[in-house]
Amino acid sequence: MSEAAEAAPARADCVADSAGGLTFHIADWTLPAPGGHDDWSGALVLIRRGGRDAPDGEVRLPLGPTADGRLQAALPSTVALPEGRWDVHVAHRDAEPQRLAPGLNDLRSLVDRRPGPSTSPLSVRIPYATKHGNLSLRSWRRAPHAEAGEIRLEGDRMTVRGRLYRVAYPSEWLAGAVVEARCRGGEVPVRTAPLEVEGPDFSCTLSYADLARTWSGGADVWDLRLRPADRTAAPARLARILDDVADKKEIFTYPPRTVAGPHGEALARPYYTRDNDLAVRIEALA
Repeated sequence: MSEAAEAAPARADCVADSAGGLTFHIADWTLPAPGGHDDWSGALVLIRRGGRDAPDGEVRLPLGPTADGRLQAALPSTVALPEGRWDVHVAHRDAEPQRLAPGLNDLRSLVDRRPGPSTSPLSVRIPYATKHGNLSLRSWRRAPHAEAGEIRLEGDRMTVRGRLYRVAYPSEWLAGAVVEARCRGGEVPVRTAPLEVEGPDFSCTLSYADLARTWSGGADVWDLRLRPADRTAAPARLARILDDVADKKEIFTYPPRTVAGPHGEALARPYYTRDNDLAVRIEALA
């Protein structure tokens, strides 16, 4: 065996279930001596990027043998995994964790996922390969959650359709609710628009021209969320997380529209942030 092959990291296959859980199968890593195949001191170690030293910055999942000779670890949806990016490692006892490489992913259950009724936080975990060829997870944990669906662009307006999850009575929560656009890092007034509601489903229309009225001349980013009529209730961030795409920013792209602002013409377009939240960006013409 070559030195390159010996140095190659172990790979993990991931299987997702419709509840938001993940199962990891590791085929090419063996427990160091004196550990054997029935030694349960091995662990799959999840380390939150930028937060390992926090109380909830590391999660260890026991590794156990399977009938086909592999090692397996389960991350059920009931295990609270805080939002963020988690790097996936494998470790034996007190040894320093080693990074895992991505194997085969079976994420079919995540495509067009429709969570059942519940008020508990919605757990979403999507495995992905980093630019360095390592295995990581993107995790979300939200309640309530407004899942963005179809986005339709007509002239200087955008219409978003979506569905509300993780509230006891979605239609009651949505009654009188508005979509709220809030510009980052400024004193600009919040913009709101009414919703059209049918059960847990909603649609809303935003005017780029309205958002551009206070355009700063640089790059303004407007974050979108649903605000219920009951101001004591938590708002729901508009996002798209119920599928198998970990990073949508470069994949789901929309054409810009030209709008008039106080500093001349600007370009406006919706986009998904690094957290897959929906936002509108208004910036100068290139």
